[in-house]
Parts: sequence; structure tokens; C-alpha cells
Amino acid sequence: MARIALFVNGRGCEVEVEADTPLLYVLRNDLGLTGAKFGCGLEQCGACQVLVDGKPVESCRTAIGSVAGCEVTTIEGIGTIEDLHPVQRAFVEEQAAQCGYCIPGVIVTAVALLDRNPTPSDTEIRDALATHLCRCGAHTRILRAVRRAARELAG
Repeated sequence: MARIALFVNGRGCEVEVEADTPLLYVLRNDLGLTGAKFGCGLEQCGACQVLVDGKPVESCRTAIGSVAGCEVTTIEGIGTIEDLHPVQRAFVEEQAAQCGYCIPGVIVTAVALLDRNPTPSDTEIRDALATHLCRCGAHTRILRAVRRAARELAG
């Protein structure tokens, strides 16, 4: 067992786990942050995606030891019910979620995209979200939501 310190959603925390424990398990089981979902466990579906130092990563295969001292942002750290992030608000307004299983990962990835590129083209949006699998078929609404959020963030 190792004592690992990191920052999650802006707060310092320390967990005592094996260093090779997947970040997803620590977030869900130890910290009670259940927004990121277990999908494939193979870094291929995007349901578990969170931000580590502002970059999207698949938390299902990211060892907690590799993010010691890093800033981890989950969907819970993006916005609140009372104060939605513009990307979250756009997803609600465009009805871009059906079952919602993939949406936390999609939203954190869209936030990272818009932080790095505030005016992405449709191709850039598609490329950024290419690792996310959505079986509901909400793809066009997801694209509309990201475009809408980009416009809102641009002012």
C-alpha cells in the first residue's frame, strides 16, 4: 500500500491504495465521485475519461501512482446544478444526452477541447471526441452542443 496525494476537483486529498490501482476505482470507490463510468476497462470507450492537469485521460487504466501530485478534474468538478459550465448547459439545451452513460467523459473532453481551442471546426470536434463511444445515437446533438458552448464561451 502507498499513501498517494493528489488534487481532485480543486481539493487536496490523500488515499492509501496500491500504486497500480486504476484512478477510476479510487475516484468511484474511495472518493465517492461516480460521474466517470466503467465502460470497457481497455481505454477504448471514453466513459471513464477525466482531466489530469487539463488533459483528457482514460481513468480505467491510469494508475493512481502516475497521477500523484496532479490535478484531476471529474465531471463533478466541471460545474454544479446551480452553476452549470457552458458545456454542460449546452448539452442540456441541445438535449445531447439520452442514456447519459458516456456523457460525463464527453463533457470533460469537450471542456478540454474548448480550453485549448475556443473555436474548433466540426472536424476538430469530431477528432477530439473520436475515442468516445455513444450507443444512443446522439452524435449530431453532441456536436451541436459543443458548437453552442464554443459560441457561448466566445461571448
